[in-house]
Amino acid sequence: MVRSPGVGWTILSVIASMQVKELMFNGSPLHFPARLPGAGGWSPMVTDQEPWLQVDLREQLEVTAVATQGRYDSWDWVSSYLLLYSDTGRAWKQYRHEDGVGRFVGNVNSEAVVQNKLSHPVRTRFLRFVPLDWNPSGWMGLRVEVYGCSYKSFVADFDGRSSLLYRFNQKSMSTVKDVISLRFKSHQAEGVLLHGEGQRGDYITLELHRGRLDLYLNLDDSRLRFSSGRVAVTVGSLLDDQHWHSVHMERFNKQVNLTVDSHTQHFQTKGEGHSLEVDYELSFGGIPLPGKPGTFLRKNFHGCMENLYYNGINIIDLAKRRKPQIHSVGNVTFSCSQPQLVACTFLSSSSSFLSLPSAAAAARGVSVRFQFRTWNPDGLLLSAPLNPEPQRLELRISGGQLHLTLHILLVQYNVRVLHRVLSFRAGCPAADCQAAAPSFQGCMRLVLVNGQPTNLSHVQQGLLGNYNALHFDTCNMRDRCLPNLCEHGGRCSQTWSSFACDCAGTGYSGATCHNSIYESSCEAYKLIGSSSGFYSIDPDGSGPLGPAQVYCNMTEEKVWTVVSHNITAPVTVLGSSPLKPHVATFNYSASAEQLRAIVSGSEQCQQEVVYGCRKSRLFNTKDGSPLSWWLDRDGERRSYWGGFLPGVQQCSCSLEENCADMNYFCNCDADADAWCVTANDTGILSYKDHLPVSQIVIGDTNRTGSRAVYHIGPLRCYGDKSIWNAASFYQESSYLYFPTLQAELSSDVSFYFKTSAPSGVFLENLGLKDFIRVELSSPSVVTFSFDVGNGPALLSVKSHLPLNDRQWHYVRAERNVREASLQVDQLPLRFLEAPADGHLRLRLSSQLFIGGTASQQRGFLGCIRTLTVNGVGFDLEERARMTPGVSSGCPGYCSGSSSLCHNRGRCVEKSNGFICDCSQSAYGGDHLSQATSVSAESSSRAREDVAFSFVTAQRPAMLLTVGTFSRQYIAVVLAKNGTALTRRLHRELVAFRHSYSDFIGLHGGVAVGAVASQREGENLDEEVTQAASKGFVGCLSSVQFNHVAPLKAALTNRGSSLVTIRGPLVQSNCGALAESTSHTLQGTKSARPTGLHPLLRFHCCYVHVNTLL
Repeated sequence: MVRSPGVGWTILSVIASMQVKELMFNGSPLHFPARLPGAGGWSPMVTDQEPWLQVDLREQLEVTAVATQGRYDSWDWVSSYLLLYSDTGRAWKQYRHEDGVGRFVGNVNSEAVVQNKLSHPVRTRFLRFVPLDWNPSGWMGLRVEVYGCSYKSFVADFDGRSSLLYRFNQKSMSTVKDVISLRFKSHQAEGVLLHGEGQRGDYITLELHRGRLDLYLNLDDSRLRFSSGRVAVTVGSLLDDQHWHSVHMERFNKQVNLTVDSHTQHFQTKGEGHSLEVDYELSFGGIPLPGKPGTFLRKNFHGCMENLYYNGINIIDLAKRRKPQIHSVGNVTFSCSQPQLVACTFLSSSSSFLSLPSAAAAARGVSVRFQFRTWNPDGLLLSAPLNPEPQRLELRISGGQLHLTLHILLVQYNVRVLHRVLSFRAGCPAADCQAAAPSFQGCMRLVLVNGQPTNLSHVQQGLLGNYNALHFDTCNMRDRCLPNLCEHGGRCSQTWSSFACDCAGTGYSGATCHNSIYESSCEAYKLIGSSSGFYSIDPDGSGPLGPAQVYCNMTEEKVWTVVSHNITAPVTVLGSSPLKPHVATFNYSASAEQLRAIVSGSEQCQQEVVYGCRKSRLFNTKDGSPLSWWLDRDGERRSYWGGFLPGVQQCSCSLEENCADMNYFCNCDADADAWCVTANDTGILSYKDHLPVSQIVIGDTNRTGSRAVYHIGPLRCYGDKSIWNAASFYQESSYLYFPTLQAELSSDVSFYFKTSAPSGVFLENLGLKDFIRVELSSPSVVTFSFDVGNGPALLSVKSHLPLNDRQWHYVRAERNVREASLQVDQLPLRFLEAPADGHLRLRLSSQLFIGGTASQQRGFLGCIRTLTVNGVGFDLEERARMTPGVSSGCPGYCSGSSSLCHNRGRCVEKSNGFICDCSQSAYGGDHLSQATSVSAESSSRAREDVAFSFVTAQRPAMLLTVGTFSRQYIAVVLAKNGTALTRRLHRELVAFRHSYSDFIGLHGGVAVGAVASQREGENLDEEVTQAASKGFVGCLSSVQFNHVAPLKAALTNRGSSLVTIRGPLVQSNCGALAESTSHTLQGTKSARPTGLHPLLRFHCCYVHVNTLL
């Protein structure tokens, strides 16, 4: 038995014989026992194309939940369904949850009861259960129960020429708090719901405009009149759909909340006024023109209002009882009229169509009239055959505008039409019209063919025309841009099935404008190789704060972030007193919230205060009250001066014990009547929680000869606390925990890790059913998995190299309402698109676990650093200090990672960071990302020295190649004929040939640069390519390129970032033969070593390459 979900709720059970009906395809109703949990149940015939179960509640009720079972003692049940509701049994509307999902979870057997609570109750009389999925081994079957309660309804109907006036007992009504609530059902997209105004300029107006609700509100500025068209806020969409919508407005002083259905906008009024003053009356349904009854300033509301309350007063109840406060204009009735407008929804852009007969097709023309609504910018609306064949007429939407095209035998005419309701005449053939554009996807109603209305119910029952992929009696249209899911001011656009965000000019990128295009700090800019200059930084990354303009000073070891303000020059103060002090306010190049984020994310911040004085005291008063002070970032008054500690009313000279007069704690308190070097109180403010200075107050320069000069320097901060913030996990059961991840609509997680373990969970957060997890699932695979209610989703990135190599690797995972992505190091970014009509909100409830899971299984072993979640850096070190199995920091920042030092630079550990050793790199800069260049003339030369010994029986063979990033190279190749080819490629192809036919005679050096060269086109490329494909088999010894010994480095520094080895490389003593051969050749030119094939004797090659710069 299903029980009431809440105290005082009425259980509304389906009464089989009276309240349940199932419409067959031929339109006849059938009755089945479908009450839950009784025997029997509803099951449609197998031949029904679109079955549904309809419930009549006999009156308007507020429905709060539904429950379902399968058909009794059978294999028939419904596993998912849609829920539709209607006031009249016509014009149905689909119920959708908060995130827009319309699908309800049903049953998995015929006996269990599945209850679904409605996230927002609906007031309705009729309900429809539309099966989507059912038991594949059986059929559809339902027993249902509906939960809800009755409510009082006061309704007024406005015909578009009427209104209600609520007249005050006094001339005007002045309020500091207003509460207005109502429900409305509109037949038109335009119309005034409420209006009131006063003579001094105050006004309030609620008005429908293009199917949205506009609120105009002004409290005190007579210049901002209603005629200016200023819209304070716009809420809602598609509010002219002839369904009920709720409105609730609350105002307290200047703070206003406006809610339409479940969408709320909060804003603050402008000006100085806090009260709304309205004269004489409030009007509902229109704005009547004074002195002209029945004449209105703007278009009146046409539709119904229900339960209209103004500051607790039931307006409709007063009107219904004909109270004197209410004056009725025009015809206002107290029951809601129900126009019988039948709409149909075209569901598919490829297969939906509605085909209607046209009696005039054989005559001279055809007339068609209809209303439509769509989000798609393109689609075929109408195709009509004309006589004689094959002429036809087509009406299509192209680029958001209507185009009427008449296809005739010889000429094609194209006419642009700009009307929403279209009426036209033309003639067309009976042949099929092939449309290049997609089919129409949207809603249509009021279809008239040759002046006769089309009964769409007859079309649904198969009595008229033909159709495919249509829903009747409903406009199943939703606004995917309400609410706007584009972040950071991104502009939302939509089609029928999706939405897109335009991020241009926002400073953000991504599918929902979530990711900042700027770095989070000056430290981060330095890490990517930037130099000093002005930069935009985004201190909270993907958070709500925007980018701020700062100056990054990278000339020192510390990277300084400098935020300037509006008072840069020293300011001289004269004539100020405690009663009339000099006050200066500092406006920074960043907002207060951005300044707070910059300061809190930095390791250290400071601001210089210079105060020069002549007979201008700071604290030297009888009662000790300060004469001058400054305000911190929160507006709190601070009386400690430059360089001293917070809370102590002193200056830096007192701390340093060098005040000009040791009887005082500040130099200026000596009240000297002369300017001197020591007569100033200059120092550095460095307490982060008080920075920056927002205001300064000077109050003692009104005596004869008094003067003060002050200068407040810019805010300067260094260090990024999150970049090197790390924790080491050395027990599999250990983890760090933080508050629940705020990730309903979007979230991003980024961090670095290094480990030797084959697997482990980096991050996990759980909900009742939803979850999010990032883990190393195998030595070379990082996995990002989550569930927002659509079933588990998984993204994986596989590396061709192991990730558990004790080197730093970067991971970034993001999930938003449109897609999920996963980035690992520089590997290709992986994407997973979100389902079009799936759940949007990720609902989490547990704590956020880092380095492990709540079950203490599959924990991570290794280091994690620079953990950032939604743009906020996490302090792993602080949490690690109090957690067993975890230690703060991480031994080794480099671990052979090449991402910190570029272009073959070597990363060297420091206590808190690293430096790059550039001795082996041709590049410069902190991260070796700056190219080292020289300016050369025509006579400039660069010399490269190459020396090595070799023995091989392979021909051709690639002996040595030296290359650059710009594809310049030197190659030494042993050709097929035993000739050594030395190839130098710069801007032209140059080859040098040397014969090795007399192997014994080869000794000493060969100066290739001095040998005559010849240019040989592309043939040499083929020889080099062929030799490279063969590789080298043999022995190489004593390889030297300038000062580099690559062979020695490869054998003695395996694993170094400077050396890459492919294939087997085995150390051998074969090089000893080269030395003996060399000595033999030098001792006796005619002597030939015995026991060696001529090609197996060692040869020594010395190459000097002179290059034109």
